[in-house]
Amino acid sequence: MKVENLNDVDLKRLTRKSYGDDELLEQRVAEIIKRVREDGEEAIYQMTEEFDRVDLRQKGLKVTEEEIQGAYKVVTEDFLRALRTAKGNILRYHEKQKRSSWLEPDPDGSILGQLLLPLKRVGIYVPGGTASYPSSVLMNALPAVVAGVKEIVMVSPPRADGTLLPEVLVAAAEAGVTEVYKVGGAQGVAALAYGTETIYPVDKITGPGNIYVTLAKKQVFGTVDIDMLAGPSEILILADESGSAEELAADLLSQAEHDRLASAILVSPSRELLEQTIAAVERQLQDLPRVEIARASWETYGAAILVPDLQAGMDLANKIAPEHFELVVKDPYSWLGQVRNVGAVFLGRYSPEPVGDYFAGPNHVLPTGGSARFYSPLNVDMFMKKVSVIGYSEVALKRDARQIALLARSEGLEAHARAVEVRFRNKKD
Repeated sequence: MKVENLNDVDLKRLTRKSYGDDELLEQRVAEIIKRVREDGEEAIYQMTEEFDRVDLRQKGLKVTEEEIQGAYKVVTEDFLRALRTAKGNILRYHEKQKRSSWLEPDPDGSILGQLLLPLKRVGIYVPGGTASYPSSVLMNALPAVVAGVKEIVMVSPPRADGTLLPEVLVAAAEAGVTEVYKVGGAQGVAALAYGTETIYPVDKITGPGNIYVTLAKKQVFGTVDIDMLAGPSEILILADESGSAEELAADLLSQAEHDRLASAILVSPSRELLEQTIAAVERQLQDLPRVEIARASWETYGAAILVPDLQAGMDLANKIAPEHFELVVKDPYSWLGQVRNVGAVFLGRYSPEPVGDYFAGPNHVLPTGGSARFYSPLNVDMFMKKVSVIGYSEVALKRDARQIALLARSEGLEAHARAVEVRFRNKKD
């Protein structure tokens, strides 16, 4: 890794990365979905044994209440306390997002408005296997709870012994998840979308996963809604000379350890800080448990970019549109008004990215691959639907009938025009 000048940066390497561009994998995922649609749970049992090396035929797919209570006996009190505090923070933040239905009466007797209704049943995907992601449970389930969703179904791949991690089960119980199933991958997404003998289909699927999960969500979209097509994790840090190389290196590696395809980018007008941070990354990699993943990410998709000034750095950040954007400068709030295309912005040295991942309250399910240009973090609105309300009075329709009919006929839709006019055909003015 070396410092790169802004004009020499290969932006194609750093931007628009996604999981969804492999035709062979697309075909494999389509075959998995087809198997689930045709053979239901038998296909899931077969694929769970094939992919996860787990036979669930005896225990079944659904997590029992006994398993959940057993999980509570395994987790520590410290974990439970931290989880519940995080839950409270996430609920408070998302409660502020909730909006209400509205009706607006007109003096002529008409009423226009909008109903905001929660989805009935949603599915959340939580990565599993050897990893533990209780934070993903909270971030996906709690906005749905705030929205008023009554049925929240979780799927997650089982461990070798056919169980889910205790921390994940406890998080599900604490977050208000109503059903939990031991199935992962594209087959888990297909089960949520199309249903099986045990799993009733949902209206929407949220949550991160590997390439198979992402492509499966892409393929079932339309049958159900999805949150987004999440790609590899990203962080871009804009720092001035006040930044600490050790702290910046730790922040970069916090994303690099996620995935070999994750990107970690440091931008600064200080060459000295960039060089010091590169050296600090190398030191910290030495004893990082996920060193192979983090190093592959850093060497392939990492960057230390020298810019002429902070304004150029801000322009670059908005162009790349990163998932996570840290502003580690002397007065970060003075730059907040220029933030446009990022998933989440972290202000100052005491707001490292993990604060948002786990605890502060804002959602950590964020747009990736440049989609922060047009997409938002997971939020309460994503678990609700809007219904338009139109209650015209006789006075209002009589007033507007001629213009409505004129517009209908301009589109060649005579029946539309007549549907308005017939109401006054036999009436006198």
